[in-house]
Amino acid sequence: MPTVEALLAQLAAQLEPLYEKPEAHTMAEWVLEHALGVGRFELLQRRREEASEELEAQVHQYLEQLLRQEPLQYVLGEASFYGREFGVTPAVLIPRPETEELVQRVIRTYQDQPQVRLLDIGTGSGCIPITLVAELPGAQVWGLDVSLEALAIAKENAQKLGQPVAWLHQDILREVPAVASQSLDAVISNPPYVLEEEKDLMRQNVLAFEPHLALFVPNEDPLLFYRRIAGVAQQLLKPGGRLFFEINERFAQATIDMLQQAGYQQVEAHQDLRGKERMVVALWR
Repeated sequence: MPTVEALLAQLAAQLEPLYEKPEAHTMAEWVLEHALGVGRFELLQRRREEASEELEAQVHQYLEQLLRQEPLQYVLGEASFYGREFGVTPAVLIPRPETEELVQRVIRTYQDQPQVRLLDIGTGSGCIPITLVAELPGAQVWGLDVSLEALAIAKENAQKLGQPVAWLHQDILREVPAVASQSLDAVISNPPYVLEEEKDLMRQNVLAFEPHLALFVPNEDPLLFYRRIAGVAQQLLKPGGRLFFEINERFAQATIDMLQQAGYQQVEAHQDLRGKERMVVALWR
């Protein structure tokens, strides 16, 4: 029987034709950590142990899925976000680091404000509203999605993490969220913003497995969701309430112009840690 260390090396080597060497090794570590139910430090401590037949079989099953370029988070059924583990399936987008930056901006804005009321539109796995409830004591938070499958995942995550979120099953393009008028301090959204024409630029593991409903907008109307959400937010935000958007960096200025024309003030684009304009924040008068 191979050792845990040998099994790790074998897995990394088999992934290297598809991924760069450092990424392949990191993925192999995550697989072994998940299969053993341990953290990185304990994995290092157990590296000389003999791998059981059950462990080998489980790792081989994960490898088969990874060789089909299925995203690691879907293979393992979980993804990290803001220090917590969220359940994910192909019904929801895998949480991204830039979305963590958006959430951090919301938290910094309201960390000293008690009883803040927030709505996340296009909630997916629920990572945004669940994190906001956890990090902002006393906050009342709603999460909205058109997909019942996504909401089922979000509800499971909220229950697992012990965070109370109110869930809304509505189509933002056709309905106004069932929240009291002029009652919200902020509306947050990471809506679909990838153009159909950009599909050819995307990695295959994203294109083949992540939900297109949550990714793509028509080429002829890249601000479809932003324009609609901005209009709905005018009804729901208190005076002085804010919009927080994650955006397609190609349309930062267009998003700013649209919001200013709609009557929003102090509209600003913000860069992510890679220097790309990926967030826009606006104040409702």
